[in-house]
Amino acid sequence: MRKNLLLILCLILSFSISAQKKKKKNKEVEVVVPIPKKVLTHDVYDSWKEIPDRMISNDGANVVYTLNPQEGDGRVVIHSLKSTKIDSVQRATDIRLTNDAEFAIFKIKPQLNLVKSMKRLKKKKDDMPKDSLGLYNLKSYSLAKVPNLISYKIPEKAGGWVAYQIEEVKKVDISKKKDSLVKNETKKKVSKKESEENGYRLVLKNLQTNANQIFSYVVEYDFTKYGKQLVFSTTGNDSTLFSGVYAYDLQSGNLINILKAKGKFKKITQSEDGQQIAFIADLDTNTKTQIRLPKLYIWKYGDEQAKLVADENQTFAPQSWLVSEHYQPRFSKDGTKLFFGTNPKPIIADTTLLSEEIVNVEVWNWQDKKLQTQQKVTLEEDKKRSYLAVLNVGNLKIVQLGFLEIPTVFLDKEANHNTVLAMSDVPYSNQHWDWNGKKDVYLVNLQDGSRKQIATALQGNPSLSPNAQYITWWSLPDTAWFAYSIKNEKTMKLTDNKTVKFYEEDDDHPDFPPAYGSAGWVDDLKDPMFVVYDNYDAWAIDLKNNTPMLITGGRENRVKYRYVNLDTDERFILGKNALWKLFYEKDKSEGFAIPTSPLVKPKEIYKESFSLSNPIKAKGADNLIFTKQNFQNYPDLYSSDLSFQNVKKISEANPQQKEYLWGKVELVDWKASDGTPLQGLLYKPEDFDSTKKYPMMVYFYEKNTDNLHTHFSPSPIRSYINYPYFTSNGYVIFVPDIVYKAGDPGKSAYNCIISGVESIIGKGFVNKDRIGVSGHSWGGYQTAYLVTQTNIFRAAEAGAPVANMTSAYGGIRWESGLSRQAQYERTQTRIGGTLWEKFDKYLDNSPLFQVPKVQTPVLMMHNDDDGAVPWYQGIEFYMALKRLNKPVWLLNYNGEKHGLTLRKNRKDFAKRLYQYFDHYLKDAPAPAWMTEGLPFMEKGINQKLEVGK
Repeated sequence: MRKNLLLILCLILSFSISAQKKKKKNKEVEVVVPIPKKVLTHDVYDSWKEIPDRMISNDGANVVYTLNPQEGDGRVVIHSLKSTKIDSVQRATDIRLTNDAEFAIFKIKPQLNLVKSMKRLKKKKDDMPKDSLGLYNLKSYSLAKVPNLISYKIPEKAGGWVAYQIEEVKKVDISKKKDSLVKNETKKKVSKKESEENGYRLVLKNLQTNANQIFSYVVEYDFTKYGKQLVFSTTGNDSTLFSGVYAYDLQSGNLINILKAKGKFKKITQSEDGQQIAFIADLDTNTKTQIRLPKLYIWKYGDEQAKLVADENQTFAPQSWLVSEHYQPRFSKDGTKLFFGTNPKPIIADTTLLSEEIVNVEVWNWQDKKLQTQQKVTLEEDKKRSYLAVLNVGNLKIVQLGFLEIPTVFLDKEANHNTVLAMSDVPYSNQHWDWNGKKDVYLVNLQDGSRKQIATALQGNPSLSPNAQYITWWSLPDTAWFAYSIKNEKTMKLTDNKTVKFYEEDDDHPDFPPAYGSAGWVDDLKDPMFVVYDNYDAWAIDLKNNTPMLITGGRENRVKYRYVNLDTDERFILGKNALWKLFYEKDKSEGFAIPTSPLVKPKEIYKESFSLSNPIKAKGADNLIFTKQNFQNYPDLYSSDLSFQNVKKISEANPQQKEYLWGKVELVDWKASDGTPLQGLLYKPEDFDSTKKYPMMVYFYEKNTDNLHTHFSPSPIRSYINYPYFTSNGYVIFVPDIVYKAGDPGKSAYNCIISGVESIIGKGFVNKDRIGVSGHSWGGYQTAYLVTQTNIFRAAEAGAPVANMTSAYGGIRWESGLSRQAQYERTQTRIGGTLWEKFDKYLDNSPLFQVPKVQTPVLMMHNDDDGAVPWYQGIEFYMALKRLNKPVWLLNYNGEKHGLTLRKNRKDFAKRLYQYFDHYLKDAPAPAWMTEGLPFMEKGINQKLEVGK
């Protein structure tokens, strides 16, 4: 109360002084005293805004983006780049711009407060407020709305049309008697439930004339890519249309019946030119039939009715296989091929058995290809698994491409070629301890299904070149790029790591290092060139001569070049409007560069001490948009052309930030205990005074210094601390990079972190007796380890920590069903061997076995549905500390996973975490949950967040 009164008096005084005037040199000068900035509190979260969606019209005239508070009703903003006119529409989402740049189309959600109030009134789903369709004219800046929206679609490469489904709301005559009203309401609810299967009203709107064409009981619908026609399926539950599939010609207005039949029709697809249509039909009207028999139909322009081309009587696939009802058929770009899915006949349970007669047992067999836990996780996916087949449209011949033993077949973007890539991990899938999966690689001929194996037990991810001449991959065991020539049937090694390293040079896992990646292919009519990265540069490899050629030049100045794809329709890179993004390793600034010709070092044209997003370019203009951010500045939108000479800010997401104390960040350098040079990030309060002593928080996770210019909005926390909240409230934050040595993850963390903390203490502005540490997951483990090795921390928070590597090693990552063994041997934990090979290392690095040395209070957050780190790891650590009567608290948010997802829980955790550290690092009173606990009987009733006197 006393602090609040002082703050009010200061505000009154500031207003009083600002109103006074004094004379200086016979001139009247107004003295303005700035209003003191506020500190961030938990109350600011909901109103802090984000820009999740951003787009630019194809003509480059308008930028459209969403501006949403973290909780509450947002809006879509329409910003004209020509007139600087700004307009907005409340609660818009799912936004798309028409290809002709004439309209922005979106859903408009009901008001959040209205929805909440209806929920409190226990309203049924059918009675809840509905979405609306928004049609915003980008030329006249006018809005039209359509209520009761279900869905909408627009042509991908054409403008002028929108199709949308609406729910028909049946009116009830309130003058009728109560019993009649109840009957009408019941009928309305039944109709709503049935409509999902029977279809909704579909409205086709001409956006130029506003003319509508209406079709009833439509289930699926879609435009052709270039807007030639609208194809839809209907259940035909009225007198206007029979059940079947129809095509409506948008130019002539003719409605063509593709197939007239009773049944269900789905997965409609069209060739790019709109001349062909394919779909899956289920003509069995008996809804109780357990084994459905989907059929594949194809229609060509001029045909009277669609032709049945594949069904349960097929002869091209293994016996008893069916056409898949789950795979979306797809035409090749040139329309000569139709790809679709098949699958074995499903296994059906005996429906005559009673529930008490069914035995539910899992049999874990040592020869299982997939662990039972993996099978459980992927059960629904496996039920829908499809195996690719292809229909050659010219002769209607079907070739099966995928099989149980070779399940994966890849199609490139256009799928025009007669060769596809197929892979199989089946022979190696029982090696659950190795996350670097092996696979056999095949080339498959689409004409006859013949296949040629080109690689065995490959540890890499092969891809087909755009012209289908080569297959390229990074081989982990060889740490090199390879290419296979389809014409010559030869494999070539493309890189040798002699001039530069093409693998991650600073990778410190006891495993094969990954590649820096590839940019794509440079188009050349004679022989395309494959572009790969080293740490800093890009190299174009002429596969004919197998000679890498440097095309950037950043290594000398430690500048990283990465290609930016401004046109997702392009198959090749370094064509028109080529752009490179630059990362300056020394100061972490970023920029852009453009090449004067494809294979010449790009010219740097823009650089800022910000983190920059990849630009989004207008299809038909040089205008583009991108974001800039650093710790002080939210990633707002900026517009420019390709020269980047006239960059303009076009959004201001959080103007209220200037009212609050924020902070600043800098790079710091020191040497680890073993002499290794290290870097870290040091965040300081905005009003930092080097003569004062500050409490300090330490947070870490692998390496973070490249995030120097990352912005963090005040928000309730998922798992890690919120930097601006702490700096605003007078904390210093230290985020050290960590370099690991195989077999010693705990000691490595100690070596890097504690030396860094001591170097910051040595600067003189940190209270060495008020230092806290926080980490989650891998950082949670290291936090738990550190408190067994040092008393430098006054308090610690360990989120989802591994406490006992011996018990965790043999466990399961429940979210994926995978064995945890690989994680400890070769990946993040970095032990470098099995439990029986490196037993002492597993013991030495386990905090549980050193718990008696702990003298630091520990807070943990570990949830009972954690699918990454089993929560019994947190329980083991908690129980050991509790038994030894050491201060420990464990927060378990029921049903939450590795990190918090529910906003209510994130808010609660933020409050508890900050209360905990404020108590130990700023001597704030302890809240009741820390001093008294929270009895199970009071869970969900009392939160015990109140602070004692």
